[in-house]
Parts: sequence; structure tokens; C-alpha cells
Amino acid sequence: MKRIILLGLILTSFIFAQGTAGSSAKFEYRKLVDMQTAGVLERGYVAVSSNVMPYGIVSFDMEVGVFENLSFGISYGAENVIGVGNIIGYKYPGVILKFRLIDEDETLPALTLGFNSQGSGKYHDDLHRFDYKSDGFFVAASKNFAFLGYLSLHGEMNYSLEGSDRDKNLNFKFGVEKTIGKSVSLVVEYDMAINDNGTYSLGDGKGYLNAGVHVSLGKGFTFGIDLRNLLQNKKVEVNSAERGIFFEYIAPVF
Repeated sequence: MKRIILLGLILTSFIFAQGTAGSSAKFEYRKLVDMQTAGVLERGYVAVSSNVMPYGIVSFDMEVGVFENLSFGISYGAENVIGVGNIIGYKYPGVILKFRLIDEDETLPALTLGFNSQGSGKYHDDLHRFDYKSDGFFVAASKNFAFLGYLSLHGEMNYSLEGSDRDKNLNFKFGVEKTIGKSVSLVVEYDMAINDNGTYSLGDGKGYLNAGVHVSLGKGFTFGIDLRNLLQNKKVEVNSAERGIFFEYIAPVF
């Protein structure tokens, strides 16, 4: 009997999932894989998330909805957390600040301004940058449509402060989220990487195509499997798609 009750509770958590994925999601996406959206964490909520990536990299983020349409967060990570060898921490912690200027309505997309200093992947001391540069200053727009659940379109314009590669151009990103049932979402994003295609850059000029499948597993909890660099855009080291795992938990704090 106890096993039947436990199984029922587990199934209920899937049916009434309230993470960020799926058509029944309680919370809006604040980023897809790496690109920012116009989503802002609700006032009074805290989000704790983690990314597990190649080279034993594990990063953690904590974000708080400070006021209505305003959120603030900090992040940090390290290499070789999983595997062997010495753990190498990122040189600096990252910060993210988001302020939504315009809420979405029937005709206009939501519009958000922000700053994010946390990149993804390995940090290269000699180049003063991550594998995938942080957004730096950005503006993001998002629009949702009812289509076999929901279809969300996202765009971002950003100016990263990272790198000594003499390639600090204005950059553009585009993304889409498509819900698959009540608890699953497919996310795809394309980073044009205009700021990472020069002579001294890591990128090879094709841009970065990333994708992921995210699942709401219960109240506030989301799990995802992400793929980065599907276009094999890197000049150095192993140049192939990178597999990663994503976790997130959102809960009210005040």
C-alpha cells in the first residue's frame, strides 16, 4: 500500500509539474541554454541552478526576484569538480541583473535590459574569457504564441566585456522554445558570435548552435540535457558538440 501511495505521489508531481518547462510551467524562462530571454524571476522568489559540462565543469547560480520586474543573481563555477586533477575555480564570480522595461501584451513582446558577467565552459586566463563569452550588457525580447501548447520566440542583442582577442563587436542571438505536452520543452538558440570570429578568437565564424530538452519534474524543479556547439565552431582543442546537464529549483522566500 505504501508503495502505491509513493508511486501516486511521484506521478502527481509529473502531471502537475510547476518548473519552467512545458505548457503547465509556473515560471517563465529566463534563459534558454546560454542566451538570455526577457523573462525575469518573480518578486519574492529565489532560483538556484547548476550546469554540469565537459572538463568536469560545475557552475552554480543563485537569483532573487528583488522587486516587480527586477532580479539580481550571483554565480560561480570550477573545472575538474568531476573527474581527476586539481579543481580550478573560475577567476571571478559572475553577476546578473535584469530589469523588464515592457511587459508582453497581445501585440508587443516583453523587453528586458540587463547585465551578465558569467560565461560558460572553461575560463582561459591568457585570453581573459570563457569558451562561450558572457553576455555583458544586453537587451532581450520575448513573445509567446499559442500553438499546440506554446511557442516562444526570443531575440537578444549584447555587448560582452570579455576577452583580449580584439573582437568586442555588438552581437546577436536568436532562440525558440516549444512546449511538448504539459511538462517538456525543446529549446534551440543560435549565437551569431560576431564578437568571436576574428583572427585571435576561439570561434571559427559559423556561430554557436545550442539545443536542449528540459523537463519539469515537480513543484519548482526543472531538469535538462543541453548540447552546445552543434556547428563545431571552435578553432582549438576538441571541436565537437558538448553535452551538459542542467538543474534548477525555484521557491518563494518572502
